[in-house]
Amino acid sequence: MSKNQFDKKSQAWSALFSEPMSDLVKRYTSSVFFDKRLWQADIAGSLAHASMLSAQGIISAQDLADIERGMAQITAEIDAGAFEWKLDLEDVHLNIEARLTHLIGDAGKRLHTGRSRNDQVATDVRLWLRSEIDLISALLIDLQTSLLEVAEQHVDVILPGFTHLQVAQPVSFGHHMLAYVEMFSRDAERMAEVRCRVNRLPLGAAALAGTSYPLDRERVANALGMVNALGQPQVCQNSLDAVSDRDFAIEFTAAASLCMVHISRLSEELVLWMSQNFSFIKIADRFTTGSSIMPQKKNPDVPELARGKTGRVVGHLMGLITLMKGQPLAYNKDNQEDKEPLFDTVDTLKDTLRIFSEMIGGQLNPATGQKEGGITVNAQAMEQAALRGYATATDLADYLVKKGLPFRDAHETVAHAVKAAITHQVDLSELPLAVLQGFNASIEKDVFDCLSLRGSLNARDILGGTAPKQVRAQITRHRARLA
Repeated sequence: MSKNQFDKKSQAWSALFSEPMSDLVKRYTSSVFFDKRLWQADIAGSLAHASMLSAQGIISAQDLADIERGMAQITAEIDAGAFEWKLDLEDVHLNIEARLTHLIGDAGKRLHTGRSRNDQVATDVRLWLRSEIDLISALLIDLQTSLLEVAEQHVDVILPGFTHLQVAQPVSFGHHMLAYVEMFSRDAERMAEVRCRVNRLPLGAAALAGTSYPLDRERVANALGMVNALGQPQVCQNSLDAVSDRDFAIEFTAAASLCMVHISRLSEELVLWMSQNFSFIKIADRFTTGSSIMPQKKNPDVPELARGKTGRVVGHLMGLITLMKGQPLAYNKDNQEDKEPLFDTVDTLKDTLRIFSEMIGGQLNPATGQKEGGITVNAQAMEQAALRGYATATDLADYLVKKGLPFRDAHETVAHAVKAAITHQVDLSELPLAVLQGFNASIEKDVFDCLSLRGSLNARDILGGTAPKQVRAQITRHRARLA
């Protein structure tokens, strides 16, 4: 083989070059062994592009038929694990194009008319990410449903609500679970919004300046489902921006990071609640591990690892932002580095959502046909903890306000009452009426209704409050939203 023909069999761009790429550079610049997961999106985009080229008279109907036939065979080969991915061909795009050309000849070479790998890869990543967002959205529904099931079963269970990790006020455990439903519902909203901006077509921007061929980009957008809520095609309007934009990947990773932060917050609570210092919950054995040296240990590895993986996803967000911050227009090879953090973010988020949905809501036991919960709640321990922290102190202050005392004065009065309860090692509700009246003469026997945990809970019967009536109303609202 002559020097100026050294690599034509493998490199689609090699005619200009006088020496082969070194093996080290091949390995350094190749992306095929991680971007091959884009193959379905690549084939879908190529088929839509080929159909449009034929409709526009740029390639023949026979070329289109050959391309469709070749792509069908490639799809079957990849599905069967028989497709040979070659490092020399750099990426998923050139691997598929080379195989197509081998199968159908010149028609395969005509497929790339009017496009570049720059707009091709941007399209592939968007198509792939759109599908992944749809899967993540479904998993977010599953997790919210699991949380709703736990909330519904424990509406009347009293949990000490904390601020600064100090006992603050009693809340319904169901209400506490619904706080996470709210967080994950916002995550679902963000994913839906990100999907709208992901679902725009760069194909047709070519390398950076558009193309001289009479492409019908809107036809391709329609064929690929890149349309808005009204069914109108969504096409990137500036060729430079179309090939170089990775905002959609950053925005997705930001939304994923927030979702993982919510999971991490829940994880921290599960870890605390499971510890012997709290003993609020037990996590099923299938979601925990033991110790290699301490036989009594049962470790909450799943929530602990989720906390760790949150840092990993947030790190990917920082990496993508840093990747883009110094790039001039238009496409640069730097953008090859967008895929691994994006892929790992998607994989990590999906796996975490799936396992948390099962851990929170349980899973079906095929042997018994019954659903086995992943978390067991110790209602007695929760209520006892609420009693230890003078959680109804604010209720006593509110009681005094309703008797006409200014709130700041009521606050100070109750602080003295709490100090007395601490001295006598009793709860506020256990102080004799005469002692309470010594702090304020307007206190009457009905004060004990508000000093009970249950009374405190029921008193907060306001939209968004922790009263069981309100919690059940919120569960109904969420179930209707998720139906």
